Amino acid sequence: MRILIVTDAWLPQVNGVVRSLTETARELSGFGHQVEMITPQAFRTLPCPTYPDIRLSLFPYRKVADRIAAFAPDAIHIATEGPLGLAARRYCLRHDLAFSTAYHTRFPEYVHARCRLPLALSYAWMRRFHNAAHCVMVPTQSIADDLSARGFQNVKLWSRGVDTALFSPGPRERLDGTAPPRFVYIGRVAVEKNIEAFLKLELPGSKWVVGDGPQLTRLKQQYQDVHFAGIFPQQELARFYRAADVFVFPSLTDTFGLVLLEAMACGTPVAAYPVAGPLDVVGDSGAGVLDADLRTACLKALELDRGHVRAIAERYSWQAASRQFEQHLRPARLALGAPLPDPKAG
Repeated sequence: MRILIVTDAWLPQVNGVVRSLTETARELSGFGHQVEMITPQAFRTLPCPTYPDIRLSLFPYRKVADRIAAFAPDAIHIATEGPLGLAARRYCLRHDLAFSTAYHTRFPEYVHARCRLPLALSYAWMRRFHNAAHCVMVPTQSIADDLSARGFQNVKLWSRGVDTALFSPGPRERLDGTAPPRFVYIGRVAVEKNIEAFLKLELPGSKWVVGDGPQLTRLKQQYQDVHFAGIFPQQELARFYRAADVFVFPSLTDTFGLVLLEAMACGTPVAAYPVAGPLDVVGDSGAGVLDADLRTACLKALELDRGHVRAIAERYSWQAASRQFEQHLRPARLALGAPLPDPKAG
């Protein structure tokens, strides 16, 4: 099949959306599909206000329309609600093409955290965007239940995976020279990640933050006892995960949290709040501790068996997640309810 994926989030960004799409595109190609990506790399862009690492494409409709027409896709997936996603949605509606969307990010909560825009307004806009699709793919059952309750239609589960070869147990020397136990956060350094809930905790040992983002400068100045390592490629991230005694995930707004699986695959237990994402990925599996008191979760997580944590992560694969994605696609030019042909049927 010729599968078109449209996304406003793409390299060189390092985040869960980009990771999910790159791994899914790779797996789909391995299944024998031809995958075409429309990303900001082909457009003139400007930095997103308050988040310059995200690039917003300028006036993309004509070029997006030409790309879709030239590729003539069998299936269309719109991954994000930014300028490229809006342009692709507009083209599909104008030409009666079916398409799927994905809810990667709690966008209303992120906007509210930055400018206090009422959640009801943001969710109304998001609902209108996604309900034009034949389905909206979400990563967990908690998010599916929440969106369904808010009036989103045709919500389907599309899970995530982890590269268990790259993220695996091994030498744990990366953080040598700092006091154990070592509590580590890896991810975007931004207000919606609630990082200060971790940095304010009184914990033994040392705290580490690995990543970049708009809050980094302020947090480095305010929390001088914390080790801020900056941003690293995936191979180095695996070394940080392995060296951590506990991976701390203070976010209250993530829809999944790929970093949870990456830490678990390295054998590192998770400490997090009992909210969507951690509840679905960690739950009561014994791979981490979820508690409304994050300090309690951090200290209890020290007691967990790293071998068991790794075993839980091994249940997730990008191949299985990509098969889910594949099953939710629909023909762009046929009736919305008709499934795509079974690629194994020949």
